[in-house]
Formats: sequence, C-alpha cells, structure tokens
Amino acid sequence: MSKKNSILSSNAFYTLISIIIGFIVGALLLSFAKINPMVAYKQLFNGIFGKPKFMAWCLIYAAPLIFTGLSVAFSFKTGVFNIGAEGQFVVGTLTACVIGILIKAPAIIHIPLCFIGAALAGGIWGAIVGILKIKKGVNEVLSYIMFNWIAFYLSNFVVNLTVIHKEGGGEATKDIADTARILAPKAVIAATGASAANWGFILAILFAIIVWFIINRTTLGFKLRAVGFSNSAAEYAGIDTGKSFLTAMAFSGALAGIGGAIHLMGMSGRIPQFAGQEGYGFQGITVALIASSNPIACIFAGIFYGAMKYGGGKLSLVNAPSEVVDIIMGIIILFIAISSLFRNLFMNHGKKGAV
Repeated sequence: MSKKNSILSSNAFYTLISIIIGFIVGALLLSFAKINPMVAYKQLFNGIFGKPKFMAWCLIYAAPLIFTGLSVAFSFKTGVFNIGAEGQFVVGTLTACVIGILIKAPAIIHIPLCFIGAALAGGIWGAIVGILKIKKGVNEVLSYIMFNWIAFYLSNFVVNLTVIHKEGGGEATKDIADTARILAPKAVIAATGASAANWGFILAILFAIIVWFIINRTTLGFKLRAVGFSNSAAEYAGIDTGKSFLTAMAFSGALAGIGGAIHLMGMSGRIPQFAGQEGYGFQGITVALIASSNPIACIFAGIFYGAMKYGGGKLSLVNAPSEVVDIIMGIIILFIAISSLFRNLFMNHGKKGAV
C-alpha cells in the first residue's frame, strides 16, 4: 500500500478532517450570531493554553472522560454499544461517596475501598443488563437507557438520606473524608494553581494501557474481539459468546464506575442532587468515537474533550455562548460517523488517478 493510500485509509486522517469541519461550522454559526469567530476561538484557546493553571484544569476535566471513553471503547471492541456508561458512572460515584463518608479508615485503605466499591457498582450495573440480554433477550440499548434513569433517581434518593445528607440544608451530600480524596501533594497544587489537581489523569493513563493490553495481548481480549467481529463465527469456533458478552458489559461498567469515583474523589468531593444527567457517560461515547475505540487514543481524545469543556466555559468573557463547544463536538461526531463515505470517495478518486 502506498503512503498516500495508507493515510487515506487511516481513522486518524478522517478524525482530523472531522475536527477541522467542526471548527469551521462553529465559526459559521458564531458569524451568524454576529460574534467574531476569531475572537471567540482566541478566547477558547487562551482558556486552554493561556496559563499552566488552565492546562492543569484541562487534564483534571479529562480524567473521568478518559475512563468513560475507555468504557465505551472496550464495549465497542466487543460488539456492544454501551450507552449505559452514564448510569454506571453515577452508581460508581454514589458508591464511592457513601464509602467515603460512612467508613473511617486511613487513606491507604480508604482510597482503594472507594475505587473497589465504585468498580463493583458499575460492573454490577452493566452485568444486570447483560443478564437480561442473555437470559431474556431484552435489548441492551433500551435496558441501558432505563438503567441510566434508575441510577439518576437512585442517586437523588440516596443524597437526601439523613445519614449522608449535608447538615444544615443544601441539596448535596456531606463532603467525603480527606482520607478518601486523591488530591495531589500541596506542592503540586501550588505549582499548577489548580485547587483540584489530583492523581486521576495518571490513573487514567495507567488504565488505558491496561485496557489496551487486555484487548490486544490476552486470550480474553482475543475472544472478546472475535465476538465483536462476528458473533456467529465466534460461536462456531467454540467461544461462549454469552459469557463473553456478559464479561464485556461488566468490565465496561467497572471502568465507568471508576471514572465516577475519580470525578468525586479528585474534583467534587460530594454529590449534589441532580437536576439533569451529568453527561460524563454520554461524553464518553464522543471520546471513544474520536479515538476510534483505541484505548491509547482515548487518552488524547479525553484531553481534547476536557480542554474543550474547560476552555469553552470561558467563552462568556467575549459574549460568546459556551454551547458552541457542544455544537463543534456534535459536528465532529457526525462527520466521524459518516467518515466511511469520505473514505470511499477519497480511495476511489485515488484509484481513478492511478489509472
């Protein structure tokens, strides 16, 4: 294959094109709103790269997105569309919060307990849907959507229980114990200027490598990918597709649950009563699509989305709506989704040019 055809067939090429188109469409919409797109984008990029503090916050925002992106990417690799990462993220956050408030232990025990609890909660949340699919044939997409809302209302119910509710009113839980936080050393916080600087991003990188290794270098990963490529062929080869399906859903849920714990223990420190879905699980779908379901690429896709979220919050300084970031990300996903059309167009054009 020539170098040109290699580029034209790569997912990274079409992802880059999609990102460029997303920013162009965003600029057009800003122009229609009588806002100078150059001024708005300058503010956006200054809000990301202007200070070390801003870049640190981008990584803080990126960490839970990388985990939900890994969750969705892992399920995609095994042929499962995990639209339930949102609910798994929420129950992971909730479990870590309850453990972080009610259990008293030194940090060396408390932090792992919170992570284990969050992983189990997210894994069980995903496995229940898998069991319904395998045993009763219930469509997993519908189940995931309903379980997202169950997690949402369950969280709001638990938040208002007296044992963890914030004393003196307020629609939030108490703060989790300091021994359950994963904040970076004070010297790092002082150096970056980011009050919520934490170990979440480092953990996200570690888990991305672990997920990549499982998918590409283990027998389990081979079986899961075989089921994703062709369920019937995998069955013919003697692979227990039901077990593989359930394993994928549980592991995917565990990753989203850990992402919820990262968000709680690194950033928020408490859970508010939700007025709407937080969106981290749904944004994980965007991260996975930008990364083409590659676990390592999820790191960079998560950084990109985290930077856009943080920098987009500063667009109000130039009277530009922060929603333009959502529009840009939506356009990017739209064009990634139809990238096969561009691939066929470019590849066919290349073949005609070679004749």
